[in-house]
Amino acid sequence: MQRVRQLLVSLAAAVAVGSAAVGFVLRWVLHYKEGLGWDGGPAEFNWHPVLVVIGLVFLQGVAITVYRIPWTWTCSKLRMKFIHAGLNVLAFALTVTSLVAVFDFHNAQRIPNMYSLHSWVGLAAVLLYALQLVLGLVVYLVPITPGNLRAAFMPVHIYSGIFIFATVIATTLMGITEKLIFGLRDPPYRDSPPEAVLVNVLGLLVIVFAGLVVWIVTRPSWKRPGENVPQTLSSGDNSNTATNMSLRDRGGKTEPK
Repeated sequence: MQRVRQLLVSLAAAVAVGSAAVGFVLRWVLHYKEGLGWDGGPAEFNWHPVLVVIGLVFLQGVAITVYRIPWTWTCSKLRMKFIHAGLNVLAFALTVTSLVAVFDFHNAQRIPNMYSLHSWVGLAAVLLYALQLVLGLVVYLVPITPGNLRAAFMPVHIYSGIFIFATVIATTLMGITEKLIFGLRDPPYRDSPPEAVLVNVLGLLVIVFAGLVVWIVTRPSWKRPGENVPQTLSSGDNSNTATNMSLRDRGGKTEPK
């Protein structure tokens, strides 16, 4: 029970901090910027930070930790795979929309595309995320995928998922800092106006959220119960070991096993 309580506290903290980050980015664009729109102007650009924080940061973090939520432990593993995949697909759709918004804004305002480190790293993270998503769907949701392939791919899947998430966090921090440096003129960023303070706090919330997510998914004692419990094959094939059975049944995206 102590283990479950600690897990619940960590999950609640992650959701609270992530939700606060979403609230802060909305406060930023609705109060200090031009709001949200789709007209080729600054209001269209504002969809970019909003959808990235909601999708690639918050929803991806939830997708990473979804297997650790105690209320899901009674669900079938296949259902959890679909929930995990669905959250990631939704996050990717929001991310693509955010990229359309920023490219459309740049083209309308005659601003060069892909000139900053933020844009380079960000596009690389999105492409890796798309590749991770496709491979995850093919390997873990296509029934004919061999069990030994699933087991062999799992360490790569886990590592790449956490790596992509960390890259997204770094890219987000670069992006909001870049926006403040270029966007704040009177008073400038160095004078710490209220907008700069709010966005700096947003950056801290993103970092704390990422730290909580990584902490939750790297605690071995917080794994989904029964993941490593030996099982026997109902088909009576005694040539397969219990370990192979456990590995065959594993699935999902970015969840350390």
